[in-house]
Amino acid sequence: MDKAILHIDDLLEMLDGLLREPTAFWEKFYEDRDKEVPFFIAKGPDENLYEYVQNGLRPGKILEIGCGPGRNAIFLAKNGAQVDAIDFSEKAIKWAAERAKEAQADINFKCVSFFDFHFEPHTYDFIYDSGMFHHLPPHRRLTYLEIIKAALKPGGKFGLVCFNTDGALPTTDWEVYRSGSLKGGIGYTEERLKAIFHNDFHFMEIRKMKKIQQPSNLFGEDFLWACLMRLK
Repeated sequence: MDKAILHIDDLLEMLDGLLREPTAFWEKFYEDRDKEVPFFIAKGPDENLYEYVQNGLRPGKILEIGCGPGRNAIFLAKNGAQVDAIDFSEKAIKWAAERAKEAQADINFKCVSFFDFHFEPHTYDFIYDSGMFHHLPPHRRLTYLEIIKAALKPGGKFGLVCFNTDGALPTTDWEVYRSGSLKGGIGYTEERLKAIFHNDFHFMEIRKMKKIQQPSNLFGEDFLWACLMRLK
């Protein structure tokens, strides 16, 4: 028997059910650590994140969402930040914790969905999302924004790395549900990103990520946007 839609959460769960269940996909994705996946090969942080720190982003309390194998969390911790890092893939968190131990980086890893993560409001100086947003169904976007705003300190900063239209098709929100698929991730135009975030954030920078040839101590692919914002 179908569940009645009595609350907003019921509606969100119903819309989730129209799309691929993500947990099984990502657990399988992280099974083979030797795959030719760009952010598996790279060991160091995103080139833009490295640049933010070099240009004065001060260590503080930081949350990384969708941390994967832990490249960015380790870099931030080694630069003096107090880091909470979450991902809902147990295999990703296990790999990240192993890397952090090897690097002697103290990080609070937690295997949890971003939407189930419990935090003390307005305590993070910086939140970083490298690769989760473009896999987010459109109906979860508003909740995502509300959580980011609730977790950041006043004037806190938000870093976002996501597909541009070289990285994925610019699928419309309606088409996601007509086709029942995110088609591997949503490609965003600059205008679309600004329309989503401009009410709550000031864009300090939005640019294509720099392509970094591997092996390197940095990661970068030019099919991704690199954005830095400040909470209004």
